[in-house]
Amino acid sequence: MTTETAGASGPEAAPEKPSRRAELLAFLTLAVLIWPIVAVGIVGGYGFLVWMFQIILGPPGPPH
Repeated sequence: MTTETAGASGPEAAPEKPSRRAELLAFLTLAVLIWPIVAVGIVGGYGFLVWMFQIILGPPGPPH
């Protein structure tokens, strides 16, 4: 019994290098769309966490 692999072997099986244009498009997508959304989500999530913490335990400061 032999097993056959699907696809070619050797140097022609290596994945293609992305073009400079594809790399630039990926960078711009990350820099302009993804990371600003992630940053706003992290800051907003932290603010929500602090808000909920203060609703449950009260604002910081000396006790009255």
